[in-house]
Amino acid sequence: MTSSFMTVQGAGSTAEQEAYSHIQQALRFGRYRAGDRLIPEDIATEIGMSRMPVREAFRRLASEGLVVLRPNRGCIVAGLTLDEIYETFEIRSVLEGLAVRLAMPRVDGAVIDELEMLLERMERAGATGGSDWVARHQEFHSYICGLSGKPKLVRQIAALHVVIEPYLRIWFDYVEKPLSAREEHETVIAALRTGDAKRAETVMQDHILGTAPMLADYASPGRR
Repeated sequence: MTSSFMTVQGAGSTAEQEAYSHIQQALRFGRYRAGDRLIPEDIATEIGMSRMPVREAFRRLASEGLVVLRPNRGCIVAGLTLDEIYETFEIRSVLEGLAVRLAMPRVDGAVIDELEMLLERMERAGATGGSDWVARHQEFHSYICGLSGKPKLVRQIAALHVVIEPYLRIWFDYVEKPLSAREEHETVIAALRTGDAKRAETVMQDHILGTAPMLADYASPGRR
């Protein structure tokens, strides 16, 4: 079973979805920074469509907290304060902890093997020094959350990953690779192996909360 945080899916016309996915990806990869103004005409021209689907995409992104729609200023890329970074990780810890608990009945040997493979991919990406590690990291978490069988929960978690991804990439740029990442994710896998849903939930929550201080440090003003 696979799932992905790479694009948060939702309702909408084909053109609106295309515009939404295009802008969301640009936000995730840091092409647009906090405070940047998004010009619908420019984006529409870039994608090859009219302005209307782009404006609809703006509204959808605003509902997810990724942009802010302001009178006379248009669409502005939202940013997170340090408090909001911590809050985002706190919410993630609760939701992903719940996802792990719900996933436990589906965890078997094949699932553990898949997670070990995903962890190896993450490790190889980190060793190369490329930010592909971020995508592999999300893939690992996405796979576990997808096992919960709760699409709405998965979408909510995915939206939080999108919000935090630009900051995660900034963090990765400042370190050769997350030195404790393998050990931390191995701890998550070990907890899943036990079959103890409550323990797995707690381990996942601790893992996510432990990342917040490091990320907040590298995302703070003056460190970029």
